[in-house]
Amino acid sequence: MGVFGVLCLLLHFGLISCDTENLFGAVKGSVTFKSPPHTAFKEIIWKKHKDKVVEWEENSKVIHFPPFQERVHLDTVSGHLTIFNLTLSDEDHYEIESPSIKDNIIFFLSVVEPLPPLGLNCTLIGESIMLQCGLQKHPTNHPEFINYSWNCPSVQCQNNSETEVYFKTTDDLSKEIHCLVENKVSERKSSVVLATCVPEDHFKRQRMLIIASVALVIICIIVLLYMKGILRFGRRTDRTTSS
Repeated sequence: MGVFGVLCLLLHFGLISCDTENLFGAVKGSVTFKSPPHTAFKEIIWKKHKDKVVEWEENSKVIHFPPFQERVHLDTVSGHLTIFNLTLSDEDHYEIESPSIKDNIIFFLSVVEPLPPLGLNCTLIGESIMLQCGLQKHPTNHPEFINYSWNCPSVQCQNNSETEVYFKTTDDLSKEIHCLVENKVSERKSSVVLATCVPEDHFKRQRMLIIASVALVIICIIVLLYMKGILRFGRRTDRTTSS
């Protein structure tokens, strides 16, 4: 970055351009750096930072430099450079130099690990359902690129970038809830139907509690009516006796 900053100072002298294009590649994947279109090249040098990646002159073979031998391809017509089997150490600034272009073109390549498998778990907490969406192994490489999102008809899913979302057992349990995790080079999806998060005996217990509560209320009403009847009968008996 220090060297790149120095290079940018040369903008004042019109020697280079400080426009940097950000590219993203997956570990073990490939990436292509594109040169300006409609350019007739007679000489090309691609560099990573200060080190040469490939070099070519008209009527000569392309020279590959370590550690890029056998995993780069230079299109001498378009000037495009493709790197295969990317590694984390390939992350850096790259630039193309050629008398055929006015300014050196600078790229910054971020090499990102593809996301591991995704797990979507649900837990019943009282009358709430907690859904947890998480990667089986959290990548240590560029975690800032990881984004979570939810997709479902409920308001809980709207603009939700958290790893958890909550529902009630009284909600529509036929809903299918989708979780999406993505970074710059890959994505993972998982889904679950809310009904599968609630054990069958949960509603049986719930119904039994409701029935028991209703029965208790009925018994209380009967007892109250019975007690009122006894009191009324006792008053009538007292009146009859006194007369």
